[in-house]
Amino acid sequence: MSAVRMLNTQEAARRMQAGEVIAYPTEAVFGLGCDPANEQAVRHLLSLKQRSPDAGLILIADRFEYFQAFIGEIDEARLQPALASWPGPVTWLFPRAATVPDWLAGKHPAIALRLTAHPVCRQLCADFGGAIVSTSANPTTQPAPKSAAEVATYFPQGLAGIVEGELGGRELPSEIRDLLTGKVLRASGQ
Repeated sequence: MSAVRMLNTQEAARRMQAGEVIAYPTEAVFGLGCDPANEQAVRHLLSLKQRSPDAGLILIADRFEYFQAFIGEIDEARLQPALASWPGPVTWLFPRAATVPDWLAGKHPAIALRLTAHPVCRQLCADFGGAIVSTSANPTTQPAPKSAAEVATYFPQGLAGIVEGELGGRELPSEIRDLLTGKVLRASGQ
């Protein structure tokens, strides 16, 4: 593996709080993460991925409360399907709060949120003290990485480090559903 540094969750959280981008194991692949409130960090992450800001990003957390600032108006009954599926591998599109910038949510009226069950992701969010960006740790045209070594090959520079840990055992990325319509936008089989 290249000179990319291996981090524990506490050090990775400090690095994100300082505006840096890290990589970490998720349910199915390694992901890139940063502070979703830090525009410079999000733009750096998008640059690493060679991804347009118009696409929007997923946020993960270990507690639903961490999502409150990102969610727009929604009645309690509409929340139930998401809450019933969490923690787990389902990402839900919530109406986004008016304060959520386009560089985070893209050109969408929604923000993608997942309350993760993966122990490393949960500890990383707890150590960070909030929701973090979660997108696969690969340039847009390349396959999603299944190991820290693959991440280091993709990003020999530009990352603060890679969090130590194992993938969650899922073969496929999280399912994506629209909270308001219930429509499945990405099945867990895709």
